[in-house]
Amino acid sequence: TITAKLPDNKILFLNEVAQSGIFRIQNIPQEDLEPILAVACPNILFPYARETVSNMVTRAGFPPVLLAPINFEGMYMQSQAQKEEAGNA
Repeated sequence: TITAKLPDNKILFLNEVAQSGIFRIQNIPQEDLEPILAVACPNILFPYARETVSNMVTRAGFPPVLLAPINFEGMYMQSQAQKEEAGNA
């Protein structure tokens, strides 16, 4: 969800994108499945969501909105570290 507001806090535009993907994952060990779903799949999908947002906003006559890249691997590693920390506590 992307919301652009004017200085007086009125909403200029609201852009919502929902996206999903269907992936066929075969012959992958169970322990490798979570990183694939948390890192590889989002890395494939995110550029399309990013392009969709930019296109929708631009076609509506507003300056393009370019979403910053997301480091899904870093996010995954951080969540794993937090899980490990919680398990040790």
